[in-house]
Amino acid sequence: MVDHDRLFKELLSTFFIEFIDLFFPQVITYLDENYIKFLDKEIFTDVTEGDKYETDLIAQVKFKNQPSFFLIHIEAQSSSQTNFNRRMFSYFARLHEKFALPIYPIVIFSYDYPQKAAENKYKVEFSDFKVLDFNYRVVQLNQLNWRDFINQPNPVASALMAKMKIADQDRAKVKAQCLRLLVTLKLNPARMQLISGFIDTYLTLNPLEENIFRSELDSFLPQEQEDVMEIVTSWMKQGIEQGIEQGIEQGIMREKNLVIRLIERKLGIIEPEVKTQIQELEIEKIEALGEAIFEFSDVEDLRSWLNK
Repeated sequence: MVDHDRLFKELLSTFFIEFIDLFFPQVITYLDENYIKFLDKEIFTDVTEGDKYETDLIAQVKFKNQPSFFLIHIEAQSSSQTNFNRRMFSYFARLHEKFALPIYPIVIFSYDYPQKAAENKYKVEFSDFKVLDFNYRVVQLNQLNWRDFINQPNPVASALMAKMKIADQDRAKVKAQCLRLLVTLKLNPARMQLISGFIDTYLTLNPLEENIFRSELDSFLPQEQEDVMEIVTSWMKQGIEQGIEQGIEQGIMREKNLVIRLIERKLGIIEPEVKTQIQELEIEKIEALGEAIFEFSDVEDLRSWLNK
C-alpha cells in the first residue's frame, strides 16, 4: 500500500519554499525565505465524531523585513471526506488559540476522484446575520493540466505532474516529461531520489507504456536521455534488490511454516504462542529445530528445546 501522507509530507517539507513559490507566488513577496521553522504536529479530537486527527505540516515563518511571524498550515488529503471544510476550520481555530499568530491555511487534494471542484470555505450564517466565513487555499491536482507545468523550473512541479489530470494514453509521456524536468534542475542525489521515487510511485507503467516511455526519451537531448536513463537504471537495480530481499524473506517464512507443519504432524496441534516462538527463531536455529524434531516425544520436549 502507498503511504500517501508520508510521501506528500516528505515532498512538501523538503521543498517547502518551492511549493509556495509554484502555487502561491504572492506569498513569496512578503515571506522571509531565510526563516522557516517546522513545528511539531498537533493532534486534535473531533468531539462530535470521536475521531483523532493530526495536522500534516505547520511552518512558522517570518514576514519579510518585519519582526513578526505567521504560520503556514498545509494539509495533504489523499481522499475526499465529508465535512472536511469544518475540520479545516477546527484546525485553524485551535492553532490560532495556541499560537496567537496569523495563519495561512492550504489544502492539497491528491485524490483521483471526484473531479468536481473541492470546497474551499466553511460558513456559519443565518438569514439575517453572517457569523463566520472561513476560507482556505486549495491545490486540487486532478483539476490541473500537467502540460501547464512541463516548463516550470521547479522540483515540486516535476513531482506533482505525476498526480495531475492525465489521460490514460498520456501516462508514459507525462512520466518522461517529469523526469526530463527533474534532470534539468541538477539537484543533489538525495533530493533527486526523493522526487524520482515519488514519480515512479504514482506513474508505474505497464509493458506497453514502457515502450512508449522509451520512445519519448528518443526526442530528448542526448544529455537529458543519459541522465534520465541513469534514474531508470537505479530504479531497476533497486527493484532487483528489493525482489531478492523479499524472496529471501519469503523463503525463510516458508521454511518456518514447513517446520511447524512437521512438528504438528508428529506431536499434534501446538499452541499459538509456541508457533510464534518458532517463527521468531533465526534461520540457523530453524534448521537445527528441523533436525531435532525426530527426537521429540511430546510437546514438552519441544518446549524444553525452545527454552534452551
